[in-house]
Amino acid sequence: MEDFKNRNAENRENASSNETENINERADMTDQTNVPEELAVELEGVQAELAEQKEKYLRLYAEFDNYKRRSARERVELIQTAGKEVIISLLDVIDDCDRAEKQIAERGHQKDAVQDGVLLIFNKLRSILSSKGLKPMDCKGQDFNPDEHEAVSQAPVTDEKLKGKVIEEIVKGYYLNDKIIRFAKVVVGL
Repeated sequence: MEDFKNRNAENRENASSNETENINERADMTDQTNVPEELAVELEGVQAELAEQKEKYLRLYAEFDNYKRRSARERVELIQTAGKEVIISLLDVIDDCDRAEKQIAERGHQKDAVQDGVLLIFNKLRSILSSKGLKPMDCKGQDFNPDEHEAVSQAPVTDEKLKGKVIEEIVKGYYLNDKIIRFAKVVVGL
């Protein structure tokens, strides 16, 4: 009979422990129904933070890409205009060469070897500067353009086609790699 009492006590303990487990399971179930809501809120927060970080990353990447392009462009521009000051200072020498060449052409009947040598030197200087990107402006007969020309004076013209056009070039203008380094000083038809 004692065996029977022990078994009965064990059954009661098992039943009470099963009941406790069932209560715990039910409590877990109610917690689990709340958990997806909490996880959904947390998930939304994490997704919002991820989107914000992604946007920051894209902006930073775009900014860095713009910086690289800008610095490369500035580097190329610096290389192209590295000798700008030297070339600008040589423009006066070129002007003197042009004037000397006109004087030599006026005395054309007395050409000798010295004059030919001087003309060769002038041409060599011009070719070296043109290889560095120097180009003279062609102004005579063109429409007056205040972005390229500096009007020194105006002169009356008889031909209507010459009004508003450059009729004389006082000082030649120059480009260095397609950028104006000296404006042409001109006389405009009136």
